[in-house]
Amino acid sequence: MPIAKKTVVTATLLLAIAAAAIWFLNKPISPRLAAPTAIPVRVVQVVQQDVARYTSGIGSVQSLHSVTIRPQVDGILTRLRVKEGQWVKAGDLLATLDDRSIRANLDQARAQLAQNQAQLQVAQINLKRYKLLSVDDGVSKQTYDQQVALVNQLNATAQGNQAAIEATQVQLSYTQIRSPVTGRVGIRTVDEGNFLRVTDTQGLFSVTQIDPIAVEFSLPQQMLPTLQQLIRAPEPAAVQAYLGADSNSPDALLGNGHLTLIDNQINAGTGTIRVKAEFDNAQQKLWPGQLVTVKIQTALDQAALTVPPNVVQRGLDQHFVFRVKGQHVESVPVQVLYQDSGLNIISGVQAGDVLVSDGQSRLKPGSQVQVLSDPPPLVQASEPKP
Repeated sequence: MPIAKKTVVTATLLLAIAAAAIWFLNKPISPRLAAPTAIPVRVVQVVQQDVARYTSGIGSVQSLHSVTIRPQVDGILTRLRVKEGQWVKAGDLLATLDDRSIRANLDQARAQLAQNQAQLQVAQINLKRYKLLSVDDGVSKQTYDQQVALVNQLNATAQGNQAAIEATQVQLSYTQIRSPVTGRVGIRTVDEGNFLRVTDTQGLFSVTQIDPIAVEFSLPQQMLPTLQQLIRAPEPAAVQAYLGADSNSPDALLGNGHLTLIDNQINAGTGTIRVKAEFDNAQQKLWPGQLVTVKIQTALDQAALTVPPNVVQRGLDQHFVFRVKGQHVESVPVQVLYQDSGLNIISGVQAGDVLVSDGQSRLKPGSQVQVLSDPPPLVQASEPKP
């Protein structure tokens, strides 16, 4: 075979081998069908139960009776009979003022009354005598009439003396300052020995009622029809007061009360209406001036279908939930009838339905799921005994 022909054949073989190698390396890999992977999720069941509906607001604690104790007569404070922070009852003696001047005036008024009564007694005896003499014209009609006028004058003077005694007795009672309400004594502003005047505006101290106590708060004006229904209800609406916004903690609950009053006008500037509730405060958890979160029960839904808030998803035009059917899920449209931080009341599902509560971001209708169990609670290892 000629050399040139061998060279051509060899080159052709080399090109064929190279082309086969290139085709083999660039050969498309046929796709392999991957087995579907289950998406891990956590689930809850729809629970049917009675649910109380609440509306909340921020309120301030107010005493039902808070009185600043002021003197009603001028005088020296001789003795304070209570201490700061002491609990007193209505009528208890709180302080005494110097009463010597008023007692002297009382004795003087009584002496004037006794003197006038003696003059009145003599005038009445003379009137009887003139009346008998006037029958036989022993005295003139004018003399008799003058004696009648004198008796009436002395009688009126005696009544005036008696009124002066009573007025002085009232002034004397003001020297003993008594508590008008049952409550707690505040911080005092004066000490024994100070001269007190009626015009003093500061007062001695205050007495504030703590139990029962009130909470005043504001709600939107749209709540007015509901509040009016609650006021007219046979049983007062329940109201709860919490410390801060966390109403789920049992330690945050300060007291349970009831609705008592709706203000007679709406604040046009804020569009709110003031409401007042009364609380029993035997444990003194509520304190005047304290800011609290108030929850008022507005309704009670019986046999309501409830789920945790994270179960309900928001779609483009409606809410929906993922319901587990066997190993797959389906999308179910629902209506949210009521919601708060702890639960949602919904319609469109049945009691006992299993709904996805965690892992919805990877789901779509028909997705295969794997239900995860709740993690076991952490148990702290006990320290070795020495």
